[in-house]
Amino acid sequence: MFIYILSVLVGLLAGLASVTLKNITYFIESSLESGIIISKNQLYFILPIVGLTLVYLYVKYIHKEKLRHAVSSILFSLSKNKGIIKQKQIITQLITAPLTVGFGGSVGLLGPAVASGAAISSNLGQLFHINAKTRSLLIACASAGAIASIFQSPIAAIIFAVEVFSMDLTMISMLPLLLASISGVLTSYFFLGNEVLFKFTISQEFEVKDTLFYIALGMGTAVASIYFTKMYFGIIKLFRPLKSPKYRLLVGGLAIGIMLYFIPPLYGEGFGFINHLLDGNHLMALGATPFDAYLDNIWVVIALLFGITIFKAVAMTTTFAAGGAGGIFIPTMVMGSALGNVVAKVINNVGLGFSVSESNFTLIGMAGLIAGVLHAPLTAIFLIAEITGGYGLFVPLMITAAISYLITKNTIDYTIYTRELAAQGDLLTHDKDKAVLTLMQLEDIIEKNFKSVTPETTLGDMLHGAVAKSTRNIFPVVDKSKSLVGIILLDDIREFMFDTSLYKTTKVETFMSHAPEHIFYDQDSMRKVMQKFQDSGAWNLPVIKDGKYEGFVSKSKLLTAYRRELINFTK
Repeated sequence: MFIYILSVLVGLLAGLASVTLKNITYFIESSLESGIIISKNQLYFILPIVGLTLVYLYVKYIHKEKLRHAVSSILFSLSKNKGIIKQKQIITQLITAPLTVGFGGSVGLLGPAVASGAAISSNLGQLFHINAKTRSLLIACASAGAIASIFQSPIAAIIFAVEVFSMDLTMISMLPLLLASISGVLTSYFFLGNEVLFKFTISQEFEVKDTLFYIALGMGTAVASIYFTKMYFGIIKLFRPLKSPKYRLLVGGLAIGIMLYFIPPLYGEGFGFINHLLDGNHLMALGATPFDAYLDNIWVVIALLFGITIFKAVAMTTTFAAGGAGGIFIPTMVMGSALGNVVAKVINNVGLGFSVSESNFTLIGMAGLIAGVLHAPLTAIFLIAEITGGYGLFVPLMITAAISYLITKNTIDYTIYTRELAAQGDLLTHDKDKAVLTLMQLEDIIEKNFKSVTPETTLGDMLHGAVAKSTRNIFPVVDKSKSLVGIILLDDIREFMFDTSLYKTTKVETFMSHAPEHIFYDQDSMRKVMQKFQDSGAWNLPVIKDGKYEGFVSKSKLLTAYRRELINFTK
């Protein structure tokens, strides 16, 4: 019952954080648009730099830590920090994200809202001294509450927590997630009323004859998802040579400004752009561009919308690389809506007599991109259906999302959220074996009660100084710099132990051998450690930390710790 009460509280607080985040951002945007700060296309060169500069100053002088991707940082805390998130993350997300988005950064607010809610739930869990597993559940509840509050979509919020945070959907976790999701929605209703993000009414029902077009859309969104992910990592890599944050800020800010000048819909999150496309008003969606004189030509419109599909990923990643804060979820939706609308317009204007609903394709294009980019097809289906009331399009939603997910998943193993964590071996998945190994900490199983000797130590000194005083049957051999040069097993010297004539003439280096394998403290994940034991057949393996001998890991202690963690994980 206590956990249920906490889940309700977490949902309310996460919802409140989301509402606060939205209101601060919209206040900044409305201030810029209403003339407190003059809003002209020419100022697009300046506004992103202003916002990124404010973020830079806050991070340098107040936050004093490098900003990490919101959702990735939560996944890392779940796998390696036992769900502990610093308290200052609550405020940092509420400040840096609105400054980034409000001044034109082409990112979303969902990630920061989830991160702020997760920080609230983590600190609440620490306050009440709950265990790591329950703390992780509360973080998932916070994500559900934040998403439910922003999109007013309680079902999709629960599914997001399951798909993205690899939660096990059991009755133990289901009810807290449900309560948190409801609490988040109620918070949104209380502060924002019945206002919905997208106003959409199905004007054309799904027809079987359009199935091939939705299959094509699924394939198109899959290609776009792959492009989106590769572009993200490509631009991040491109900015790495710029070591100074000031240079990254300047270069990134100018690049964003140029893109905004030619393609104004890239400004901020892009909800207005999506709504105009759903209304069938592509002129309002595109806004004032240098190509206004040519908008009577539908192919120019298609080209501009396709440009948004291409450059939204570029603008979003540039914002991150320049030091901005935000999320990728909503930019994914913007890109998907543009691509869906482009596909529909091409079908309708190619001259073959076909006619499809541009609004429907706009809607379903969003689902295809979410499914592909985030590897979350169920979230995509239920989110788009809930926030638009488009349940009548469930079949095409399923077709497009499934195709997009299958193609993308078989091309790219990990998402923007998970690739770096997977490379480090820090990613939790629905695979229980991998998840348990990820949750284990190497330092918890290192044993240091081994008597070490040097290569120059005589057999007599080793017997009296090490063997006689140790309860272990293995002895590390280290040099003067504490680097491991070999090991000696008690069995290696057993037949010579009672030959006193060898005590002063024979040295340790005569008996030592190389360890069958080494464990590198800063490099090897627990999965790799387990694999090394399996491949070598050893019962003890030495641990090397910063090039120095640190201790040993025994197979028996490793398996005992594994079983204990498995019990905690599955109960």
